[in-house]
Amino acid sequence: MQPVTVIRAIAAAVCAVGLAAAAHGQAKPGWPKNLTLGTASVGGTYFVYGQVWASLVNEKAGTNISTQQTQGPNQNIILTDSRQIDFGMVTMGVALQAWEGKGEWTKGKQHRNIRAMFPMYDTPFHFVALEKSGIRSVKDIAGKRAGVGPRAGTCGTYFPLMFEALGIKATIRNGQASDIAANLQDGLIDVFPFCAGIPIAAYSELETTNKVTFFTYTDEEIAKLKKALPELSDSVIPKATYKQQTADHKTVGVYNFSIAHKDLPEDLVYAVTKTVLENNAAMVKGHAAAKETLAENWNRNTFLPFHPGAVRYFKEKGIAVPANLLPPA
Repeated sequence: MQPVTVIRAIAAAVCAVGLAAAAHGQAKPGWPKNLTLGTASVGGTYFVYGQVWASLVNEKAGTNISTQQTQGPNQNIILTDSRQIDFGMVTMGVALQAWEGKGEWTKGKQHRNIRAMFPMYDTPFHFVALEKSGIRSVKDIAGKRAGVGPRAGTCGTYFPLMFEALGIKATIRNGQASDIAANLQDGLIDVFPFCAGIPIAAYSELETTNKVTFFTYTDEEIAKLKKALPELSDSVIPKATYKQQTADHKTVGVYNFSIAHKDLPEDLVYAVTKTVLENNAAMVKGHAAAKETLAENWNRNTFLPFHPGAVRYFKEKGIAVPANLLPPA
């Protein structure tokens, strides 16, 4: 079975479980009957992780949350801000660009209708190439074809900026993670840089049928990137995250949060936040990246106001959310 088929089969199974479970809970009066969560492309972590938390909340809280495939964080912010969807998932670097209206993709617009809900996991940036390509390091990408995921995703936003900061000129290709993986196998691109909660499904599928090389940035490259893009933080991809990965890989990453439109009912967002953060075992069973989906990671958000429902939950847990992260009056 080809990687794309496997990934879609898994996602369909997760979705089916969620739909079957949705009837077990009971939604409260005043909650929207139908809600939508923006995820990302097939083969990326958001696509699976989003199905997991939507299904869990449907089961426990009685909501009817469906998932919508998107291009990733940038589009999730635009759609949530305009209330075309109710929930989204974002990396905080992209969210900062949106909040300030400074990212090129924002066209100067400040997206101020989004609110943070709960921390998800770190997104490390790393690379895979076929072993036979001879590509072993980031500097080897110069002059090569690099498939970096959807244009409006975190990877599509950041890798071009990273290459520019490092003086690397490469041909950028965009597309869904599963399609990029297929292109790598077929020789249509040379390297597949990506960023998502680990393990990345498309990477795992690639190494089942190919000899591959996993690599990340050098210490010198990391220092240059953090100077050029200060929202990046140190991250590590542990040895054996993938079967063919033989050592820990130091790199940089950005944290992920789930977001909601500011006008969603407080008790609804409270229920979503509580359900996800108090059912970590179920979340991890759905995707290993959820091991970091813990209330204690709330402070990985330093600028985006939390939704009142999330503030209520954190307050119950003895967490004093600072004034700059409280929702505007």
